[in-house]
Amino acid sequence: MTQSTKTESAQSVDYLDPKQFIIIKGAKVHNLKGIDVAIPRNKLVVLTGLSGSGKSSLAFDTLFAEGQRMYVESLSSYARQFLGRMEKPEVEYIKGVSPAIAIEQKVSTRNPRSTVGTSTEIYDYLKLLFARAGVTYSPVSGHEVRKDTVTDVVNFIHSFAAGQRVMILAPLRIRDDRTLANELPILLQKGYTRIVADGGPAGQQVLQIEDVLGEGKEDTIDLAYSSLEILIDRGTVIFDDNGNPDEDNQYRFSDSVQTAFNEGEGTCRVAVVGRSGATEESRVFSDKFELDGIVFEEPSVNLFTFNNPYGACRRCDGFGKVLGIDPDLVIPDKNLSVFEGAIAPWRSEKMNAEFLKPLLKNGIRFDFPIHRPYKDLSPAEQELLWTGNKYFDGLNAFFSYVESQTFKVQYRVMLSRYRGKTTCPECRGSRLRKDAGYVKIAGKSITDLVLMPLTEATTFFRTIDLPSHQQQVASRILTEIRNRLDYMERVGLGYLTLNRLTNTLSGGEYQRIKLATSLGSALVGSMYILDEPSIGLHPRDTKRLVSVLESLRDMGNTVIVVEHEEEVMRAADQLVDIGPDAGSLGGHLVFQGTWEEIEQSMTQGTEQRQEAEEGAMQSHTLDFLTGRETVEVPAFRRKSTNFIELKGARENNLKDVDVRFPLNTLTVVTGVSGSGKSTLIRKVLYPALMREKGETAEEAGKYDSLGGSLDRVSAIEMIDQNPIGKSSRSNPVTYIKAYDYLRQVMADQPVSKSRGYKPSQFSFNVDGGRCEVCQGEGEVKIEMQFMADIYLKCEGCDGKRFKQEVLEVTLHDKNISDILDMTVDEAIDFFKKVDTKMADKLRPLQEVGLGYIGLGQSANTLSGGEAQRVKLASFLGKGNPNKGGTLFIFDEPTTGLHFHDIRKLLSAINALVDQGDSVIIIEHNMEVIKSADHIIDIGPEGGETGGYITFTGTPEEMVKLTEGNYTADYLREKL
Repeated sequence: MTQSTKTESAQSVDYLDPKQFIIIKGAKVHNLKGIDVAIPRNKLVVLTGLSGSGKSSLAFDTLFAEGQRMYVESLSSYARQFLGRMEKPEVEYIKGVSPAIAIEQKVSTRNPRSTVGTSTEIYDYLKLLFARAGVTYSPVSGHEVRKDTVTDVVNFIHSFAAGQRVMILAPLRIRDDRTLANELPILLQKGYTRIVADGGPAGQQVLQIEDVLGEGKEDTIDLAYSSLEILIDRGTVIFDDNGNPDEDNQYRFSDSVQTAFNEGEGTCRVAVVGRSGATEESRVFSDKFELDGIVFEEPSVNLFTFNNPYGACRRCDGFGKVLGIDPDLVIPDKNLSVFEGAIAPWRSEKMNAEFLKPLLKNGIRFDFPIHRPYKDLSPAEQELLWTGNKYFDGLNAFFSYVESQTFKVQYRVMLSRYRGKTTCPECRGSRLRKDAGYVKIAGKSITDLVLMPLTEATTFFRTIDLPSHQQQVASRILTEIRNRLDYMERVGLGYLTLNRLTNTLSGGEYQRIKLATSLGSALVGSMYILDEPSIGLHPRDTKRLVSVLESLRDMGNTVIVVEHEEEVMRAADQLVDIGPDAGSLGGHLVFQGTWEEIEQSMTQGTEQRQEAEEGAMQSHTLDFLTGRETVEVPAFRRKSTNFIELKGARENNLKDVDVRFPLNTLTVVTGVSGSGKSTLIRKVLYPALMREKGETAEEAGKYDSLGGSLDRVSAIEMIDQNPIGKSSRSNPVTYIKAYDYLRQVMADQPVSKSRGYKPSQFSFNVDGGRCEVCQGEGEVKIEMQFMADIYLKCEGCDGKRFKQEVLEVTLHDKNISDILDMTVDEAIDFFKKVDTKMADKLRPLQEVGLGYIGLGQSANTLSGGEAQRVKLASFLGKGNPNKGGTLFIFDEPTTGLHFHDIRKLLSAINALVDQGDSVIIIEHNMEVIKSADHIIDIGPEGGETGGYITFTGTPEEMVKLTEGNYTADYLREKL
């Protein structure tokens, strides 16, 4: 965009129609330089630019903040009382704002009961589907369980020809505190005159109650007959001239059947009487929901709700996990045979003699291979070790014995050694009570469906064929379920299950779940603001994400996406580039236009292009998109003779894979979303290495062995996207240990010395110099009922975090608050002249591309990618004692990074490798993949069809793959 064009757009923004555009005039939030932006309505608009250039300030802190403020303004007076204090974004005006929905990367829930199914509302529809259209089957006979209605009984009676005589009977229930002699007078009072006695010497007999009482035969009858029934009614089947049941007769039978159900406590018998008076046919009806001697729960929404005590599994209380015997702790090394001591608790002398020897001695009697490795045993043979047989007691019997001896301390210790959180055996981890699984639709229970990958569930619901009466009830619900499952597949999450816990998802996965939920709710006329939805997606899946964003736009919404992914930029109706650089050097509108305009500038001659760019700011985005700037391919690939070897990894979807990780190189693990990368590195390799080094770590996933040059690794560092501190007072400068030095510098100033200030006076974590109103936070939280909490600037210190007397201490006219408000770049320029040691401590932050963040910026305002790079900066400083022997593991470090910043990140990571450290990166970004020394590709697909090692080698070797490798297809364009 030339200078003249920008001037025209600034003038014309006042004359645009707010019905056609969302108009922002003079935005000055954070580092924005009073820019004017007109975003066309109902279009897909991508905001891009360097990390820290001001994209999020424009999208979230300006547009979304104003949308939220306008929404709160429409609420009750209770909510509005805070509006006077809820600051407006610093902007001249914003016109045409629609209801705003922000979909960020943060996994905002830590609830252990929140699942993918509940977050997307799919589970709510599933509960409704099974409650309304589910059919209950008995686990004993497999027959359908149903209860009989009055209509069913009357229809049965009218299935016989006209003139057929029938008796309607109810079992005579004698209460515990009564005898037959007491019960019969009560029946007379109720109006009944006859009972039917069966099973005696005279067979079935109809007896008059008055006769029985008059002759005093009550006790004789009670003993002589096996069953006694009340004769409720007897009549004849009658049809009218049209062949329909006679109406009066039908009403009479209906009343009698209802009475029979009441008297028989839910049971009634219809006896079809022949001409001789003998019963020719008999059928018992029950209005109870029972079969095979089992009373079943009728399907209801609560039966399928694991967050409700009624529907939760009785064993695990709806959590899906129980504290039980962990098979992986009992048999830790699957390569050993039973003879070699595979069963860990049976290795001691006492247990060996008591439990193992009978198995070794008698194994030949039932053909058990005691010398075969445990992993090679058949499932039936492995199960036999647990159940045992007549020749030996299995592991289940062994642990029952140990539990019975827990009054002895050594047995309690032994039990704790083999206990762990295991999937609840009763509900299979679905959290639902066992009998919820008896209710099925098209042969599948709700438990089966929540444990299926979404791809399989989508196929099931697409091909489901229900009987007409079920289809009538379920059609609307099925439409909603199909739509939501389809959106989940389109955003690249087909490998998840509905049962997957929300708090185990990555930020990108959680954001795409919320995006799919928004599509499912079909809102129209809204403004969606998304924060890098392509995070965690392989380029193959990004295309599907783009189609989802286009669907959201085509429904009549304005979709504003903060993004660095080239594929998403190319799909945009308009590209808005903020820059030209980060921090104080950013905040300008560098370019706004369509992809056609960019291509047009590429086809222009050199002279025309120079003329167009004269006076305009440099756009790093356009330079990369047009190929004028690139991330260079390394001149050579490092080779390594040392490696770590992981064998038999089979956690989640990993298919018993063996992998070698070279040391002292840059290794990238890649593959499509859900292929098993994070499982291999985060759940298996990292915990296994930590355990090998004797350090505590979360439980390692299943694997056989870990070997190789382990002695060459002295420390393992996982640099992930988790926040750098739990406290909101935590910030980048405290994390890299530079704040301790800064506080000492401030305490050494003349004013501090004269007043006796210690370094602690300049800390906002302890009492002393910090503001006591906000406890050094700089802001006060206002809790809003049923809404997100509002954070307002502290009135005690005006957001400066310290007491006034502490702020009087200055270093070259800057007090502690002024210094903390500086960006890293500004602080380095300042300290170069004032204190070079402090500048050196801050430089690693600049090297990883974080020059734009504030020194005192709260840790919980940093994105996952920024938090990760702060951690990297802490190791680039001089404080790593294991320099040269550390294995660094990065989980998608390019999150939130522009192409321009990826170059900086790669040089910082290569600096680690050059000093002798080893680096493993989980990554989808092609710029990083092409810069790797060694690639490990996992696939070929996600979920169950993934989990195989599809390639290992250099990028040059990878692009020679001819077919079937998605990573190779996209990498070919980059080399």
